[in-house]
Amino acid sequence: MPAIDGDTRSFWRGRRVLITGDTGFIGGWLSLALHELGAEVTGLSLPPPTTPSLFETAALSTRIAHRHADLRDLEATFAALADARPEIVLHLAAQPLVRAARHDPVDTFASNVMGTVHLLEAARRTGSVRGIVAFTTDKVYRNHETMQAYREGDALGGLEPYSASKVGSEQAIDSYRQAYFGESGRRLAIATLRAGNVIGGGDWAADRLVPDAIRAFSNRQALIIRRPDAVRPWQHVLEAVGATLLLGRLTLEQPGLADQAWNFGPAEGDSRPVGWVADRLAAHWPGASWRHIPDEGGYEAGLLAIDSGKARELLGWAPRWDVETALDRTVAWYRRWHAGEDASALTAAQMRDYGIVGG
Repeated sequence: MPAIDGDTRSFWRGRRVLITGDTGFIGGWLSLALHELGAEVTGLSLPPPTTPSLFETAALSTRIAHRHADLRDLEATFAALADARPEIVLHLAAQPLVRAARHDPVDTFASNVMGTVHLLEAARRTGSVRGIVAFTTDKVYRNHETMQAYREGDALGGLEPYSASKVGSEQAIDSYRQAYFGESGRRLAIATLRAGNVIGGGDWAADRLVPDAIRAFSNRQALIIRRPDAVRPWQHVLEAVGATLLLGRLTLEQPGLADQAWNFGPAEGDSRPVGWVADRLAAHWPGASWRHIPDEGGYEAGLLAIDSGKARELLGWAPRWDVETALDRTVAWYRRWHAGEDASALTAAQMRDYGIVGG
């Protein structure tokens, strides 16, 4: 069975879409998927945050219309939307790293809160926009450090700058939803998507387990892990891509349903410790190893799991690849890229294998 149905695939053909954060890891996969599905894609973002990057290795600028702009600049954001006149905005641009947020909280709040506010305000001024999907995080929940999986109605609350900034972005979204896009105003559905720990090929960010592992293993070095007992809900990037495509369609076709927060995480039991994941990654790479060096630099969640029951019950959604499969596909992508294969072809092949696009 395909991961997304034919109606969702055909929905995107010829659709005018603006993606913020197309130079990032998830944004790159999503942009390539939409290109394969025949959408008219405009990307809006800062330059790629890493070298290498999926944006550059997959030659994404030759496939979509990319525009350099900073969401912290309201007028530049408005000008980009006014020019592109999208029907749907997929908002992924953010400062996405917990440790980077701790080192520079001002930039993190500016990017994640005010960047979102500027995007919402630009969408309010741009009459073509009918739906928004905003990518937030599983870390928006007030964490009680238990393995009780969080549901969408649970209390939000960030205990460090990154999660707090994403809570702020969700609160901004909800205020615009109520004040400007509700029943008394212009109808525009905003779905917020809370994913788990997303992994996949083409991620070269620092301070993320998988890219850190690939860098270490390919250089014949031991991977350094700060918190091997920390538990996270691991899932392949294509789970997040498929969920975004589904929610984007629903913002236009069933706005009353889509206009709320949604968890899209792995199946129950696929929240695993960091050390367990590191063992699986090392097993795929001959001679690889890891060691624990504690980091006492500040609070970081120890236990985290999210419940996707609402998406399963109301949307018929379920994850397609378990954590073992996600890790297999991720390592395969990097090993083949290191062997000289084309990044865009590798990505397209995994999208076909998963079922995002046709075979």
